[in-house]
Amino acid sequence: MRSSLIVLLLPSLATAFQAAFVGHNIALSRSVLNVVDDKTEVREYFNTEGFNRWNKIYSESDEVNSVQLDIRTGHDQTIQKILNWVKDDGDISGKSVCDCGCGVGSLAIPLAQMGADVSASDISDAMSSEAARRAESLGISNANFYTSDLESVEGKYDTVSCVDVAIHYPTEQMAGMIGHLCELSDRRVIFSFAPKTWWFVALKKIGELFPGPSKTTRAYLHEEEVVKKALEDSGFKIAREEFTGTNFYFSKLFEAVKA
Repeated sequence: MRSSLIVLLLPSLATAFQAAFVGHNIALSRSVLNVVDDKTEVREYFNTEGFNRWNKIYSESDEVNSVQLDIRTGHDQTIQKILNWVKDDGDISGKSVCDCGCGVGSLAIPLAQMGADVSASDISDAMSSEAARRAESLGISNANFYTSDLESVEGKYDTVSCVDVAIHYPTEQMAGMIGHLCELSDRRVIFSFAPKTWWFVALKKIGELFPGPSKTTRAYLHEEEVVKKALEDSGFKIAREEFTGTNFYFSKLFEAVKA
């Protein structure tokens, strides 16, 4: 499951009944419902229409429009920046990597080709199965792909990556999400997110004026300081960072290492 800020140009969904409730207890219940709703929405989207759309984007298919091609370019740039970091370090061979929200294997597969022992998961069975198919077609045997939500991933790994997934997580869940990623990592976390700036917020507002709820899931922007604090609170510090921006793709990338 990987998607870009293009989803911000499409409408967010909301449950009407939630807005009618007030009070602390009701607000807490609404938060719990949102967690369930978001997960269900993302899982269903990326197992159906979303899979068909993003599988084409994250491939070499010519069946994409100019916007989708722009997203592909931006996503490829983010992946390449990560791979450049790994190449510069020159120590990934034989190391364990956990890629959460692996999508169709855009990052997991090249890391496996570089010699890493990869465990990759996605909430969408369609996505993880496609990633496994692609890896098998390339003769890759040192990567395991399976279906799981991020919170259920277990184990300990040298490097944990989570790229273009945070857009599906509300701000109030970010600390917990990042905390879990850090618990899985012995050394390094690689994390990307759609940054919250006045410009990107404006784009989202504009997108909400147009119908088309079947085209996307809810999308969330995150302030850099919130993400940094969550990493620091989990015992990690920013070592490297990058920003990728095209016409329809915007992503802030952090590499955090144990302090």
